[in-house]
Amino acid sequence: MIRLDEVRTRIEAKAPDFAGTFGNAAQFAAMVERDQLPQSDRAGYVLPGPLAGGTTTAATGMFIQDFTETVMVVLVIRHAGSALAKGALDELPPLVRDVIEGVVGWGPDDAPGVFKLGQAELVGSKNGALVYEIHFTLHDQMRVTP
Repeated sequence: MIRLDEVRTRIEAKAPDFAGTFGNAAQFAAMVERDQLPQSDRAGYVLPGPLAGGTTTAATGMFIQDFTETVMVVLVIRHAGSALAKGALDELPPLVRDVIEGVVGWGPDDAPGVFKLGQAELVGSKNGALVYEIHFTLHDQMRVTP
């Protein structure tokens, strides 16, 4: 459950432009708290998203519940000049595609499903950088012995 490190590893393997640039939730929170974007041309953060409970089954000695896990990926792409300039906007789609292709269709061995694209959008522009957020969802199941 909550497979942040695995998702980060997949992205860095499939999206070489972001290799070694991904931070975690604590680093993202510190960046937001300081109101300061990373200084590198590209940076990313893999964050936990919502968990949504699904159907339940109670069997003798076992409680089973389906759930959907969401992992959020925030990309920060800096471009010389205005972040909304044509060059910056042209640069964004192939980078986003690389990240998406690194995650969708893959699932951890212990999960019954694979990651799917949930949603993705440009969430803002600041100080010459575009900020883009991508949500991936994974169908999973927990089995608890009460």
